[in-house]
Formats: sequence, C-alpha cells, structure tokens
Amino acid sequence: MRFRPLIVCSIALALLPLSAPAHADPTPLPTPVPAPVQAPDVAPTPPQAPPEEPAQDPVAPEDVTPEDLIPEDVTPEDKVEDGLGVDGGSERAIVELTGTAEHDPVARQAAADSVDVLLQPQDQPFMVVEGTADELAALAEDPRVSSIHRDRTYTPVALGPSLSLIGADRAHARNVTGAGQAVAVLDTGIDPDHPWFQGRILAQACFSAVEDGVESLCPNGLTEQTDGDAADATTERCLSGGVNLCDHGSHVAGIAAGTGGVAPGAGIVAVQVFSRVNDEDVCGEPSCLLAYESSLRQAMDYVTNLQLPQPIAAVNLSLGGMPSDTVCDTSEEGEIFKPKIDALLAKGIATVVAAGNEYTDGASAPACVSTAVAVGANDAQDLVADFSNRGALLDFFAPGVDIESAVPDDSTMVYSGTSMATPHVTGALALMRQAYPGTPTAELVETLKRTGRPYVYDSNGTQVTTPRLDLAAALGETPVQPPVTQSPALPSEPSEPDVPDVPEPDPYVSGPTPEPDAPADPQPQPEPSVSPVPLPRVTVTVTVTQTPPSASAVCTRATKAKKLTSAKWAVEIHRSSGTIPDATLGCYLKLISKSSKVFPELTKASSLGTAYRVLKNTRTGKARLDSALLTAWLNWAHGVNGTSAMVAAEKVRMSRKPSAATLKKATTKVLKTTK
Repeated sequence: MRFRPLIVCSIALALLPLSAPAHADPTPLPTPVPAPVQAPDVAPTPPQAPPEEPAQDPVAPEDVTPEDLIPEDVTPEDKVEDGLGVDGGSERAIVELTGTAEHDPVARQAAADSVDVLLQPQDQPFMVVEGTADELAALAEDPRVSSIHRDRTYTPVALGPSLSLIGADRAHARNVTGAGQAVAVLDTGIDPDHPWFQGRILAQACFSAVEDGVESLCPNGLTEQTDGDAADATTERCLSGGVNLCDHGSHVAGIAAGTGGVAPGAGIVAVQVFSRVNDEDVCGEPSCLLAYESSLRQAMDYVTNLQLPQPIAAVNLSLGGMPSDTVCDTSEEGEIFKPKIDALLAKGIATVVAAGNEYTDGASAPACVSTAVAVGANDAQDLVADFSNRGALLDFFAPGVDIESAVPDDSTMVYSGTSMATPHVTGALALMRQAYPGTPTAELVETLKRTGRPYVYDSNGTQVTTPRLDLAAALGETPVQPPVTQSPALPSEPSEPDVPDVPEPDPYVSGPTPEPDAPADPQPQPEPSVSPVPLPRVTVTVTVTQTPPSASAVCTRATKAKKLTSAKWAVEIHRSSGTIPDATLGCYLKLISKSSKVFPELTKASSLGTAYRVLKNTRTGKARLDSALLTAWLNWAHGVNGTSAMVAAEKVRMSRKPSAATLKKATTKVLKTTK
C-alpha cells in the first residue's frame, strides 16, 4: 500500500510578484469602530447573515443528458489522472460524478466491472472506489463520470507569552474573549474531558477513511460519525506504543479557543479527519496518521451546513502538502478545495490554513488557494521562524515557536510549527467577530492585515511585507507598530564539507553495507500497489517538557545551493561513505516524497537503501529517468532552486506508455539541471 502526496502544484521557484492578498478589496476599508462590549453574563447578538438557499446540484433541462455535461473534447482517457495505476495493482481513487443522482447507477456499473466501491456520500457528487488502471479507465467511459483521481492524503503541519505578543491579553482585559462565537478545528480530534475545553465543545464529527492497513479513528469504528464524542482523541486506536498519535488536534484547539488560548470564550467544533495507517514502510514507524482528501471534503461540507446557536468565525486547517510559490487555484487540488473554501466564506466563515514548515518562498496547499488565509510562524523576538514558509502568498505571521497548549490526558505540551501559528489567527477572528458584530468576515481579515505589525523581508528577490498578527492594534488599543525589516533566519543544519571525488561504492563487494532490506540486485522490483504516497510527518516539532525550551529543528530544505551529480549523491546516500548526516538525507527524502509525484509513488525511494538503488540503476529508459529525477530532486532539497524540468519530466514518467525517445529526451533535460 502506497499513498499519493497531497498537492500537485509545481514548485517553480521563480521570482514572485507581489500577489493580491486573500479577500482583497479594491477600496481601502475604514477601520471598524468596536461595538460596545457586553457584560460577561450577556451573550452578544450574533451578526445576522442573509438567508441562503441550500446548495443543490444544477438542474438540467429534461432533454439534457449526462453526456451533455462533459465537454465534447474530453475523452475517457482525459478523465483519469496521469499515473493512476500506471505500474499495476489496484488504487484508491475518487470518482467525480456529474451529479448526486448518479451514485447508484455508477456504483452498479462499477460493481459489474469488479471495481470496489468504498464510500458513497449521497449528498456529494463523488464516490471513492478501488480498482486497477484498466478498471478505472473502463469506469471513465461512463458519461456520468466527469473525472477520476487519487484520494490524496494530508498530514498535520507540525501560549502565555504569545498571547501578550499579539495583544490578546489586552482584548481579554476588555472582555473580548470570543463569547458568542465558535471556531471549527479540522484535525486529529480533541480530548473532550480536558479542562481547557470544559463546557465549550459545541459539536463533534469524524470522517475517517479506511482501506487495507488503514483504520478509522471514529469511536464507532465506521468511516463517519456525527453524534456523541465523535472526535474523541483518547480512543484506543489513537494510541501506539504508549504514545497518543492524536494529540495534534487538542493542541491546535487549545491555542485557538482553549482556556489558555486566544479566544477562551468561544465555542469549539471538533472534527476528526485523520485515519490511522499501520505500515512502517509508509510511516517510518509502526503507525502514523493521514487525512484523505475525501474525508476533508466531507468535513468541510459538514461545517458549511452545520446549524449552531452561535456563528462559526473560522475553520482551522493546520495541515498541508506540497509547497507552491504561486496561487494554486487552478491546480488539481485547488479546483477542488477553492469552492469549499468559498462556500465557507459565503457563510461568513474564514478558512485559516498553515503555510507550511519547508523554509521556502511560498505556501503549502491548500494555504496557496487565493481565498484561504495563509499563516506563517514567527518567534518571540518578532522574527520569522527559521522553519516557516514565507513570501507574497502569506496573509499573516503569528507566534509558532515553543507554544504550550493542551494535549490529551489533561496535560499540556510545547510544540513549534506553522500548525501552532495558524490557530492564533483562527482565535483572533473569533475575537474580532465579537468586537465588530455584523462586519463581514473578509473585512475583518483585512482589518487584521492592515493593523498587523509589518515584517519587511526579501522573498525570491522581491521585497515583501507580511503583517504579524496584532489584536491590540486591530481593536484600537494601540497604534500600528513600526515595521520590522529582517532577513529571515536560515534553518540550522549540520556543517557539510565539500563532497570529495571518491570512487563510487560497489554494493557487490565487501565494504559498507546498504540498508538491511536492500537486495543484491539493484534492478527495481515491481510494487504490488501504487496507492498514494503519504506526506512526510515533518510539520510539527515536539518537545515534551513543561518548561519552554529553545525551538527544535524542523525538517526543511537546506541552503547550500550546491549541485551534486548522481554519482556523488550515491556516495552520500550509501551508508557510512558520505559527509551529509543520515538525518539530513532522511529529511531530504521526506521533502521529495511531499513534492514529487514519482517518488515514492511510482518508484519507491523512501529510505536511503532504496534511494541508493534508484540512483545506481540505469538499465532501462525508465530507470535512467528515475535516476536523473531523484538526483535533481535531491539537489532541490539541498537548496538548488528550480523544479520546472522535474515537473515536466514527471509527466512523461507517469504516462502509461512513454516511448523510448520521449524518455531519453526527458532524461537529457533533467540531467542538464544537475550539471
């Protein structure tokens, strides 16, 4: 079983123009005048939104057939995502339908073609199936099917002083605590009995995909639950070796709206969107958590349609995937998630997303969607955190280094990451909604941006200004703080002397041994499955102590900007023969698996041993292209900018029957980038 990386946006590290901010309005908004704050025992009147008609599938005239809903020039082959099942085996995939009424007839057709139907959310125009490339191609011939793509997976993006830094303490002193508002946290669930959340969890839900080797985290053991403690993060399936795998959601919820958080008076909607994966090859440890696209889509619709006595100010998504340096609205994932984000915004709910911890100029998807609120991390010294993504796509920086918050079993813990920065903004929107009732959410976001402390820095050769969240200024308590001009710190990394030109190690003679699972024959072995590759769990730095320590290192790209050849990377990756630490190389492979469609989705290169074999094997046209691609991606992880050649070559590698000439041409272009 293998998993597809989250985001398909290419990381073309070119110069970024200053992009328009999310929810930008062509005319400057006047600073809202705070409404009188009500007494603690009087709930504020929620802003009245105009009534909306429930979302429905488009109604076609009686003489319009499903075939008419798909452009004439779209062939069945065009409907299937490139590389889906290209190397054999069955694959979990989302089948997009022309309407919700097509569920049953398409499901019957799938069953007749031996395609397993795994999920049928009747209120949404898609289903999840599992089938081979040929079976999925046959299903694509059905005119009621508009497209088929992998059920992509997501990972979590890994308080006291931070509240003071952003002025939340001043807001609390004015009794602006988020009372009468709510926030929704789509994450790994919540500890329903934690003292930080008592009496304020308004609703819980769970959407947790399952397949072979993947377990539901819903307490009822099913793929969906919307009653009781549906998002309980203390169940047995959340535990592995005495460690709670589901603590991330409680930590995030605690920052946004816990007793010690930004909006301690707000209600909480907790939604579990992750599944438990029990595969050491996938996780790098016995078990880990992944969120499937299908689960996220269900969860976002659940929040959109949820009826509560108090309005939801924001949805928090402290998760993400491949970083992009441009707006990703037209990417495969962007086209799916932007309508979900826009539907929430139409209900007055902002979608606040972690920008990512890759130390790159851009934002991880879905933070790169234009109508999302993308958040990077700063430290207590008012500097951009060394691990944080940054650049023109970001809407805010917020504290994300050494943040103490709630975790299961009535405890607290110190974590770092843009995951921790994001809920600061989510909670801030709850405070703003209380202080400025009736003001549209987009205007509240713009007010926070206009009053934030400006961070001025260079990103991709262009000067960028990104506001750091400042509630005190947004609420009129203090003036806007002066800009902080800075050069964002480089992530700490071990010193790496130049790699000497030494003979390449031969795996067939005595000497350093590759990883234990490495076979003697370097010929790539066929994989039994080509399920999506999981995103690496590199997004949250965990320090288990009650006393805030210095920030731990987060897995990021290096800054050496030095190209190595395939031969030199083989030396580095061969155990005990290189100068780059194994931990750094492991980090590189995790970043590659997050950014590449080929590694390790089609060509397994998730460990040093398997990566070594990919670099050394050039026996076939595909193998030579794999070696060149892995070399180029390793250079990118090592700090070399530019990915356009790799992205183009990966399209060739993922096609079902690339010609020898096409493979050779793609290999040549990629190799030029490694010299």
